[in-house]
Amino acid sequence: MGKWMPCILTAVGLAAAATAPVWTILVSGVTGRLRGISVVSEKVVWASGANGTIVRTADGGLHWKPLSVPEAGSLDFRDIDAIDERTAYALSIGPGEASRIYKTNDAGEHWTLQFQNRDPKVFLDAMAFWNGQRGLAVGDSVDGRFVILHTVNGGVTWERAAENGLPPALSEEGAFAASGTNIAVQGTRHAWIGLGSGRVLRTEDGGKNWQVFVTGIPSSPSAGIFSIAFQDTRRGVAVGGDYKQEDRAEKNAAVTEDGGRSWRIVRGLGGYRSVVRWAGGTTFVAVGPSGADISYDSGKTWRAASGPGFHTFDAAPGKRLGFGAGERGLVGRLEW
Repeated sequence: MGKWMPCILTAVGLAAAATAPVWTILVSGVTGRLRGISVVSEKVVWASGANGTIVRTADGGLHWKPLSVPEAGSLDFRDIDAIDERTAYALSIGPGEASRIYKTNDAGEHWTLQFQNRDPKVFLDAMAFWNGQRGLAVGDSVDGRFVILHTVNGGVTWERAAENGLPPALSEEGAFAASGTNIAVQGTRHAWIGLGSGRVLRTEDGGKNWQVFVTGIPSSPSAGIFSIAFQDTRRGVAVGGDYKQEDRAEKNAAVTEDGGRSWRIVRGLGGYRSVVRWAGGTTFVAVGPSGADISYDSGKTWRAASGPGFHTFDAAPGKRLGFGAGERGLVGRLEW
């Protein structure tokens, strides 16, 4: 049996690679720019964006329900992380008090403000959760210190990571608030943060202590790492580029096979990509405003997925499909 297994796996891989990805455009019923999306299953999807917009579908995108967060009509919800069909966190960006984290436990009927930033220098960018109780949020550095928040009680309290557990930040170093995906988590203690500088922060102990590593992805005020994803604690992908040059793909993707300690630049993306997501097995999907690409070999090689571009994307667990969201309330379903 051992002799036949490699042949079976190879056949499955070839079959996956031979299936052309197909986008289906859906009607969200909203017109705001969508930047965050979280897929619970092939049926339940949450999306968020400008002007306090949050929508949810329970039927695979056929119908979307707009959800109202009190006194949040002017906020830009760049990230939404669903824990299950009824529980989700939404993060808004902006200086000072505009950076907030809300939570719902009843499918969006009611929302609780869990965190509101009071420091005028702090600007939150994204968040991620290991489970319903433990999660992280990241903001741009302030006075040479990274801003990383963590919760261990479902968001009831958010504490800032201790300075002695963090490496120093570069001048004005931070993360791009583009798709809510510059934080990746795996297992129960591993996490990575992709930075605009082209560097990656890494923790192995749930966020107490961090190390920083260089990927080789170039940086500028409009370029760097925009998204990071891992399939396990060793293999991961970082993507980005220059959002002012959407069609340009030059050193805008890197892969690691040692948990983020070392990175290798790879080619094949069709342009700037604001999001990369692990989609099960060795499959990754990278998406940006100019289009999408898919990899079946842990990010080493890529092929284009014809269709529109989106700002953000997430894959359905255990399924060969995912959902994208973008400009003017655009949503789409990708199958491969």
